[in-house]
Amino acid sequence: MDDGTWVDPAGTTEITFGKLLERYKGSVTQTKRSRRSEECRIGKIMRNKIAEYSMRNLTTSILAEYRDQRLKEASNSCVCRELATISAVITHAQREWGLNINNPAKLVKKPRLPPGRNRMLKPAELERLLHELNAERHELRSKWLVPLAKLALETAMRQGELLSLLWKHVDFEERTAYLPMTKNGKDRYVPLSSAAIAIFESLERVDERVIPISQNVVLCAWPRACKRAGIEDFHFHDLRHMATSNLAKKLPNVIELASVTGHSNVQMLKRYYHVSASELSRKLG
Repeated sequence: MDDGTWVDPAGTTEITFGKLLERYKGSVTQTKRSRRSEECRIGKIMRNKIAEYSMRNLTTSILAEYRDQRLKEASNSCVCRELATISAVITHAQREWGLNINNPAKLVKKPRLPPGRNRMLKPAELERLLHELNAERHELRSKWLVPLAKLALETAMRQGELLSLLWKHVDFEERTAYLPMTKNGKDRYVPLSSAAIAIFESLERVDERVIPISQNVVLCAWPRACKRAGIEDFHFHDLRHMATSNLAKKLPNVIELASVTGHSNVQMLKRYYHVSASELSRKLG
């Protein structure tokens, strides 16, 4: 108490969980690259009755009830992310804000995550999709959608990485594209195939960005094109799965493949690499 470091446990436990969420959203979430998705997630949690509980009364059983309720409305993956956010907020309050509170979220059983997506387009489906992307009503948008999809297939780059790629970071001599910031917080150089180089060379330079459209344009145009092409349950991110599987045929070395795709570990890479039993049988001879 003389040093001014003592904290009254009774006082800290009376703080509501909603107050912690609000403070975390305003001070920590704003520093993250994924702040938009986390802001949305925290907003949903704050609208739930668990935000009204004090930290003294927020127990594992209450969070388990929250989990079960959310599983009726959302997917297992979504609920797992929400529980992870709840745990992160409380842990941050313990470590950084000096609050003497428990973290009941650590004891809550997480829902089982579904297996990784394995949606691969057949050549005819891909051709129909590219045709419909090119036929998008807004001409200024459609001219960028097809090269965006083709680059995703050739480089295995994420949508956000492609939309933020600058011309000054494309090196035609070294055949690389530099990404100063990726999803895992690290930079990386992406090697470019001859087909990828040809796509870059065919693009008009109208902006400092290679693909000068916003993510909202893709979000709006993609489902419309898939519907017109008669393709169901296919996301833009599935192109990354297709690209990784195609690259694996050229780069059997897992370390080399991971350096191209930007995966930080083999387990995550495994979720993106899909090979059929018939392909493996042909390799066996």
